[in-house]
Formats: sequence, structure tokens, C-alpha cells
Amino acid sequence: MGRRKKGDAVSGWVIVDKPVGPTSTQVVAIVRRLYNAQKAGHAGTLDPLASGILPVALGEATKTVPYIIDATKSYRFTVCFGASTRTDDLEGEVVETSDHLPTAADIEAMLPKFTGEILQTPPAFSAIKVDGKRAYDMARAGEAVKLKARLVIIHKAELLEMPDEAHAVLEISCSKGTYVRSLARDLALALGTFGHVTALRRIAHGPFSESQAIPLDKLTGLGHIPPASDTLWTHLLPLETALDDIPAFALSSDDASRLRRGQGVLLRGRDAPIFSGPVLATHRGDPVALTEYRQGELCPLRVFNLGS
Repeated sequence: MGRRKKGDAVSGWVIVDKPVGPTSTQVVAIVRRLYNAQKAGHAGTLDPLASGILPVALGEATKTVPYIIDATKSYRFTVCFGASTRTDDLEGEVVETSDHLPTAADIEAMLPKFTGEILQTPPAFSAIKVDGKRAYDMARAGEAVKLKARLVIIHKAELLEMPDEAHAVLEISCSKGTYVRSLARDLALALGTFGHVTALRRIAHGPFSESQAIPLDKLTGLGHIPPASDTLWTHLLPLETALDDIPAFALSSDDASRLRRGQGVLLRGRDAPIFSGPVLATHRGDPVALTEYRQGELCPLRVFNLGS
């Protein structure tokens, strides 16, 4: 017999408004303890110096994490012009300076060149692996880190304000794999100066927005209200919340049972639906499995073990 898992079979998404300070992993551990969940994970790391939306998946919702990681994200961030740092943010020491500071007009004229598909080289201090080692570990050890440029998409880039002549607050919507620190660095270089990020906040992630996010300290406080506050559970969203842009298809009891056993379900005939790509199979409104529709058949990719 397999070892019994610790915790409860809790499944769903908790959208945390992460404060500056803790790592994403630390936030996941806190949320997992609050809900006494058997397993947990997050969709997209936020650095300790970053704040904002951190979607935390519990239980069976962890099977939907890839769909959130691939989703569009939006960030609001502040760039300090005139200095670059080793880490491209506040954490690193200053390595180069310039007296040249761009104007708001300069920045707005340059932003279109950083919109659409662009090649971007990730920061040396990133979690990307090079020959099996994390880039940030190599950089901290003084090793030369050479990372390949990658294609990312900046859907929208906007200058919001300039609090003073050396700082600019910007907002972007971007694809997965985009590094805001790299964008700030490259934008500054294109403007003839240096730059680094001084503040970063994720304001949207796929289907999740700031209106759904609960500050970590408030969530923690709810867990201390006996009995483990009912309000705590109002912040647990259904796992299918992460799949809003995926078509759903309702199954009969027999077909749902087939999927749960890992078997495909034929949907042929005159009334068969027309799908392409992933499909969420449901039974009586409950998610059964993530499937892929191939040649008239729903083939299970991820089966949800939710009881029922």
C-alpha cells in the first residue's frame, strides 16, 4: 500500500496578493498550511522584491498550472534611469552610471520598438539553467553567464508617469518568459543611458486580476479566526477557474467513467461537436478531465480525482 498523504484533499486556486519580501515558495507553503492541503504549487515566480498576483494551486488544481504559466501577464513597474546594477534591480550593486536622463517624450517614442515580438536576453541573475546550474548561482559565484536571447511578446507598453526626472512608471502586458528587468535594461540602453527596476508589481495573470487577490497578511489572519474561518474558504476558487478560455463539454455518467479510467470517449456522428486543442470534460457541472480532441475522440490528458 502507498504511503498516506498528509493533509486534506483540498483542490482549487487561491489568488494571493504577494507582498515584497517573501519568496513565491514561502507564500505557497503558507497557503498550503492554512488550507491543510496535501499538495500545492504556484503559476509563475515573483521575485522577493516583487509584489502582486501570485496564483497558488492546491490539490488537483496543480494539474492546471501549465495553462496559467502560459497565460498573458501584466506588470506595473518603476525604472530608475542613469544607473545599472548587477541584478538589473535594487538588489544588486551599481556597476555603471550615466548623466543622461530621458524625457517622457523620449520614452514614449521608444516604446513602440519594444512592442510586439522582440528578442530579449534574460538577466544573468535568473532561474534559467545553464549546463544544469541555475544562472543566478553561477552569477553569484562570479562565473560568466551567457544566456541566449529568446523571442517574447509585449502586447502593450505604456508610460504612466514620471515622478521625477530619473524615474518612470510603466505598465506592460506580455507573454510568458518575459523579464521586466531585461526590458528596463534594454529600454534604457536604447535611450542612451542605463537603467534598473526599483519596483515591480504583477497586476494581472491570465484570468486572474487584482480584484480577486487577497493580501497575504489578511489571508493569514483569516486562518487564525476559529473555526478556521469560513471566510478563508470563500477565497478558494474552483480549479476550472484557470480554464476559462478552454471549451467545456458535458459528458454522460458512462463517458465520464471512461475518462476517469484513462480511456478515450468517441464523439462521432452528425451531432458531434467541433473542437480543436484542449477541452475540459465535465459531468453534472464538475470537472472530470482535461482532454484533447483528436479525430473525433476526447483523449484524457489530466484526470481530476475530486471524488463524487
